[in-house]
Amino acid sequence: MKELPTPTFPLSPAFLVRSSSFLGIARVDEPQRTPAPQPASQAEEHPQTGGITAVWARHLDEVREAQRLRFDVFAGEMGARLETSTNTVHPGHDIDMFDDFCEHLLVRDKANGQVVGTYRVLTPAQAKRIGTTYTDTEFDLTRLRSMRERMVELGRSCVHKDYRHGGVIMALGGALFEFMVRNRFETMIGCASIPMSHNGVAGGHAAASVWNRLGKTHLAPIEHQVFPRCALPIEQLDGTLAVEPPALIKGYLRLGAKVLGPPAWDPTFNSADLPIMARLEDLPPRYRKHFLGA
Repeated sequence: MKELPTPTFPLSPAFLVRSSSFLGIARVDEPQRTPAPQPASQAEEHPQTGGITAVWARHLDEVREAQRLRFDVFAGEMGARLETSTNTVHPGHDIDMFDDFCEHLLVRDKANGQVVGTYRVLTPAQAKRIGTTYTDTEFDLTRLRSMRERMVELGRSCVHKDYRHGGVIMALGGALFEFMVRNRFETMIGCASIPMSHNGVAGGHAAASVWNRLGKTHLAPIEHQVFPRCALPIEQLDGTLAVEPPALIKGYLRLGAKVLGPPAWDPTFNSADLPIMARLEDLPPRYRKHFLGA
């Protein structure tokens, strides 16, 4: 493995116990190790109703399942031009430099074992090891510097087209919030994508309209606002259309999430990416009781 970049952010106290633990995922040709932080307490599964269950990947082959789902959704449905599209080693997989540093959350259909939803989580310690986050590559996050020690990044979220209902989202959310509380994290950030062709509207006009709406109703305070490195040209688009945000963004907003600024243009994924932040302290009482029992 090539030498990693010099870490840039302080190590979270919550992860000092992790020391040399890497990923929490055992390679198929390596002995399995007990990771810290622990995604789950006594069990590896988070049972849900409706025949699905949320699990944390423990082996590389499980990560590969998530990467295949990501490829199917991002390349197959969204038209993303992924680097792995022509990969002869792992064809049909979405793989990037961050995967080996992340915890991977999977939702499985208990009837057939298929992975139907996934998230990846980059912890502060692992962000320190790689030297950045994916969100940093799209936005200037300087104003969030004081939050880094207890801030995780969520990414590569997707759900199989036949399972895009509340049950899968709730399964993912429940496991994520348990992970946050167990490891004493406070903040989640990430890029929430709006396809360039959304709700029958092509050319980015839908994304501009979603931003214009949410920028008025769900914008974070100025001390938490960030700036896109490659901004979507909002001023050149029709931002007055009455379009709904993607379901995942609406789910984030119901959980008290804030939009941190205008969207970045991501040509690889053919999408506009909104910077999103959710904090445990902002979780509405209804969901606090559901997810945390508090």
